[in-house]
Amino acid sequence: MTTPMNTFPLSGPVARRALASPALLLAFVSAAAFALSGSFAKSLFDVGWSPGAAVAVRIGGAAVVLLIPALLALLRHWSEVKGSLGRIAIYGVVPIALCQLFYFNAVQHLSVGVALLLEYLSPVLLVGWAWVITRQRPRVLTIVGAISAMSGLVLVLDVAGSQKVSIEGILWGLAAAVCSAVFFIMSSRTGDKVPPILMAGGGMVFGAAMILGLGVVGVLPMVFTFNNPVFAGTEVHWLVPVLGLVLITTVFAYILGIISTRGLGSKVASFVALFEVLFAVIWAWILLGELPRAVQLLGGLCIMGGVVLVRLDELRGPPRRGPSHAVDLDTDAGSDPDGLPAGRLPAEAPQP
Repeated sequence: MTTPMNTFPLSGPVARRALASPALLLAFVSAAAFALSGSFAKSLFDVGWSPGAAVAVRIGGAAVVLLIPALLALLRHWSEVKGSLGRIAIYGVVPIALCQLFYFNAVQHLSVGVALLLEYLSPVLLVGWAWVITRQRPRVLTIVGAISAMSGLVLVLDVAGSQKVSIEGILWGLAAAVCSAVFFIMSSRTGDKVPPILMAGGGMVFGAAMILGLGVVGVLPMVFTFNNPVFAGTEVHWLVPVLGLVLITTVFAYILGIISTRGLGSKVASFVALFEVLFAVIWAWILLGELPRAVQLLGGLCIMGGVVLVRLDELRGPPRRGPSHAVDLDTDAGSDPDGLPAGRLPAEAPQP
């Protein structure tokens, strides 16, 4: 039976078990780790690194770290995972490589917080896309959330302020938003036999191969420098942000993200992942001295509030259509392999 409209959407048995699960803590830790990537990358950009170089080092370094564990997992589970190699490749190219590349390009033109807020417009964009495809008008809560998020976007960009709006940065941020939905969709397969270490490690290998290939043929500029950047108000060795990108924001964050998403499900996990924006703003303030203006903080709250409303409405399930069409979101019946109700367009947004 569909969750009643006057019932809080996280009140179902599955949601209660998810919120009481250790996976919830892992999801928060993963979001905090992911949020550090913008601050680490920004310090490298300030000393001349290009976004392509930062992504290549981040993904390539993570691929090296995870290569042996991933190969051992591949050999141990070959009969079970050989049919999933194509999906691992897509996982590496879209939610890992392209999402990070687009996000880093946005960070080069915008502040860390603004770039991430743009990326987290993805649930709202997907609501609009679902409206066009299905021709079914969203419910009032979703419409209010979308209006709030789009109004917040105007405030965050501060188009009437003294700051110059970077159209290029906005487009890169929106491109990252398009890619970000894939992460939770592909990570949430609760019955997936691909071990998390293989999904993360294999994805890094495919993603690194694509980024390095684009660099070799000259499509993606690769500019490295060995100047020491300023990080957290102190000049540090250039390896500090590089190792932070590789070990903390990639290896550690992605493995925890996959494990927590399988434990919580894509909907609850993507809801928790919204806190990455808050973590990113806090990290950028502490480490880079980037504190948004008051109007941008207000816009960020509008965006977060709007996305939360969209998420809450999504967790309610589809509108009631009578007993014969009821869908129970607290069971596995009527769901596809990703744990989403059959026939519904997913609206998840992950981490860069």
